[in-house]
Amino acid sequence: MSHPLDQNDPLAVKRQAFQVPDGVIYLDGNSLGVLPAHVPARLQQVVAQEWGNSLIRGWNDHGWFDLPAKVGNRIARLIGAEENTVVAADSTSINVFKVLAAALQLRPDRKIILSDNGNFPTDLYMAQGLRDLLDRGHELHVVSPDEVEANITDEIAVMMLTEVDYRTGRRYDMSALTEKAHASGALAFWDLAHSAGAFPVDLAGAKADFAVGCGYKYLNGGPGAPAFLYVAPKHQDQITPPLTGWMGHDAPFAFDLDYRPGTGIDRMRVGTPPILALSALDAALDVFDDVSMNDIRTKSLSLCELFLSEVEARCPNLELASPRDPNVRGSQISFRFKEGYALMQALIAKGVIGDFRAPDVVRFGFTPLYLSHADVMRAVDIMEEILRDRLWDSEEYKTRQKVT
Repeated sequence: MSHPLDQNDPLAVKRQAFQVPDGVIYLDGNSLGVLPAHVPARLQQVVAQEWGNSLIRGWNDHGWFDLPAKVGNRIARLIGAEENTVVAADSTSINVFKVLAAALQLRPDRKIILSDNGNFPTDLYMAQGLRDLLDRGHELHVVSPDEVEANITDEIAVMMLTEVDYRTGRRYDMSALTEKAHASGALAFWDLAHSAGAFPVDLAGAKADFAVGCGYKYLNGGPGAPAFLYVAPKHQDQITPPLTGWMGHDAPFAFDLDYRPGTGIDRMRVGTPPILALSALDAALDVFDDVSMNDIRTKSLSLCELFLSEVEARCPNLELASPRDPNVRGSQISFRFKEGYALMQALIAKGVIGDFRAPDVVRFGFTPLYLSHADVMRAVDIMEEILRDRLWDSEEYKTRQKVT
């Protein structure tokens, strides 16, 4: 059935650009985006023609060498970054290590990294590992999200935060916290994993120093798609890369025996880029070419507000885990439920795909490019039935799998 809010939706036509499986309401684009319909053909072309026919010549004939920069600039448009400040490379975890190490070098007299306990664990793990590797007295201070601002002092070297909390969808005020960090002489480092492609981001306007993000969530680049990193122009030629791979060398094919950093963002490259994965991400970004991020945000807010109001009216067993104020929330809604894992497995069995985050959070992501308000209503219908009839209360739904 249609829904009145789907009438005159400027993004409705975009659903045709994705391969949404029949019978599936996909509310997990904040974990892995849906396959854009044209990506398989693009990959087939890269495999059969570019790799298959051109072989090694593909690096020059098909621009493989410059693909990290090309994809980086396409992502830059979506996150409010200046041209030639973003490179698509490596994984988010590796990029956290690279960026944090480079940032700490810019504040040699300060030893504190400030983060929060809502940050995605890999960011904290990488910071812990770097701290121990450097063995120079650095400390990682982890506070609650509402304590971050009060803990930005003149002892902080780097403030490292994820803009949107992966569990709850809580969203920081990037501009305000970056300004606060700078006023104290600290650098601002943002993880955009749950921001890029979900709503307008303005790194340049916020004067952020560094950022990272992944390519497989709202950017729909495929499982394990390359991540990206951002370095503000003023820092690019000041930082020393901690991983001095040959692709970050000033002249990779001179084959010098001593490392000499490249210019600009190129120095943050490390090894040979994964061309098949980068080609898939490059193709996936096509869906954003004629889309306004403001339109995406407007529809996201509408979808989320409808979902929130319907769930609270019909599923009283669930406790809201996300901020109620949409202005401090990303493009997801999360609820707490004691048997959250079982509930999510029951939903998935009936075609409503979200995910679960320990200990008790059921998480629903809203990607306006392929979701409708009718999808939202149908999803709540199914969840209401599962909760009313306790369909989740089955051993088959309580057995934990490796990926939740």
